[in-house]
Amino acid sequence: MTSVSVDSPVDGIVATVSIVLSLLVAVWALVAAVRQRPPDRVQFVGLGVLEVALLVLSVLAVVAVGGGDRPGEPGAFFGYLVTLVSLPPLAWVLARMEPTRWGSAIVCAVCLVAPVVVVRLQQTWEVLGG
Repeated sequence: MTSVSVDSPVDGIVATVSIVLSLLVAVWALVAAVRQRPPDRVQFVGLGVLEVALLVLSVLAVVAVGGGDRPGEPGAFFGYLVTLVSLPPLAWVLARMEPTRWGSAIVCAVCLVAPVVVVRLQQTWEVLGG
């Protein structure tokens, strides 16, 4: 079992904000999909704001690694990090390609995956030797 360090760069307010933003956009997109609406401006703006939050989280993680901190599972950690920052742009492109209710469903699905990846990112940043 892994544990997250108290001073972990991927655990804290930025991670929490990222998760909450992602879930809010997911709910908005789900409502739009159920109402048979295509992705709207609010979903795209939400994806943009989510991407900024995820980039901030990623920069904090990279700065911590540059400062000498090390994740417990570096390969998995950086894989999750790349995946995490790729999710909102992927959702944006796919939703633009599918301007129907299914575009909103795509945004919803991707925004439900992002919090899971944030949690996995936290789990791979275990305390070394602890």
